[in-house]
Amino acid sequence: MSPVVIAGVGAPLAVVVLAALAGFLFGVAWAVAVLAAGLVALVGANLRQLDRLARWADAPLDTPVPEAGGAWGVALSALYRRVRSRASHHRDLATTIERFHSAVEALPDGMVILDTANRIQWANARAQAHLGFDLAKDSGRPLLNLMRQPEVVRYLETGDYTDAVVIDSLRDAGTTLSLQVVPYGVEERLLISRNITQLEAVARMRRDFIANVSHELKTPLTVVAGFLETLQDLDLEPRQRTRYLQLMAEQAKSMQRLVDDLLTLSALESEQNALTETAFDVVPLLLEVSADAKALSSGRHTVALDIGEPAVVLGNRDELASAFGNLVSNSIRYTPDGGTITLAWHVDEDGRGTFSVADTGIGIAPEHVPRLTERFYRVDRSRSRATGGTGLGLAIVKHVLLRHQAELDVMSEPGAGSTFGVVLPARRVRRALPGESAPESVPAPVPSATSS
Repeated sequence: MSPVVIAGVGAPLAVVVLAALAGFLFGVAWAVAVLAAGLVALVGANLRQLDRLARWADAPLDTPVPEAGGAWGVALSALYRRVRSRASHHRDLATTIERFHSAVEALPDGMVILDTANRIQWANARAQAHLGFDLAKDSGRPLLNLMRQPEVVRYLETGDYTDAVVIDSLRDAGTTLSLQVVPYGVEERLLISRNITQLEAVARMRRDFIANVSHELKTPLTVVAGFLETLQDLDLEPRQRTRYLQLMAEQAKSMQRLVDDLLTLSALESEQNALTETAFDVVPLLLEVSADAKALSSGRHTVALDIGEPAVVLGNRDELASAFGNLVSNSIRYTPDGGTITLAWHVDEDGRGTFSVADTGIGIAPEHVPRLTERFYRVDRSRSRATGGTGLGLAIVKHVLLRHQAELDVMSEPGAGSTFGVVLPARRVRRALPGESAPESVPAPVPSATSS
């Protein structure tokens, strides 16, 4: 039998027993009176409990369930357990929703929930930053009232969401955004915004790289092809034939230098090409670079070498020699005849080693300095091509320095020359002891005097 029925029988049964006892003692009239009073009391108590239950039902959801005894106590206890279970379920659900919101807020992409009329229902902070609206003020507003770019209008109105639409951010100049709508549910859509500025920059660099390589190879190939046709079609004098062959050889060397530089860059960027480090004496390397500089200058410049303090360097000697050599060749190419090229090496008080190349050349305007290490970037294309450079030298320097945790320091002023410095971290440099000479090309760790 139900606990409510068992508990509910007790009070009426007690009234009946009292009425029977009163009838037995005082007569039927008293029995009827006791029975009537008991029933009235029972009805009144039930009405009071119903009133308390009705008031509780109309009260806020967190109002405690009223307490009572008897059958009402059993029923209200069961109701209390149900309310407590429901409250626990609500807490779990609220925790789940909060965790979901936290996860969405942590996403690097923006998320906007739209209805069928493209009204904003909800958005994470990233989307608000991308698209420039405030959810607190703009919830319920049509998205197109806030974003009026023609591309976005067409994209949302056509209803074809197969591909994303790419737009320039109106909020942050220079930022490129990708927007894509994903329909879900019955009347809701999810708008995903993504910052693709870096991806676009990489794609643009790739396009520029292919175009530049094609252009750099096209010119010498055209020259070689033209001379080959001339040699095939015309009966030239030996001196003319020799001259044409010499020009063809020069163009072939230009293409070979370009291919070599491209292969060098590819090797430097490859993740499989681990850096092979050796401990070597920097002085012989500096003497080699200085000798190469004088040979390249052919007496057209004054080349000076200032070795402040001998040192042992930990790194890849060939790569650093390539970086130093590229800086020297750049200075020679862009310094007029009669100018001065000064190569210097010194170790500062923090233990860092710096190789610098100072020239009295044409100099570089400040707006060009940040882009000097980009592939094929030329301050003056006509002058750069005339000097015979491939446009990849400083890009090679950049990647060599990245592999050695080194920095490139550039100081230049138009018409007053330039100074390019390679700053090696202290952990890669150790001052040489008197009479010490490091073994060349033998792997050996170099204890650092000072951490960088």
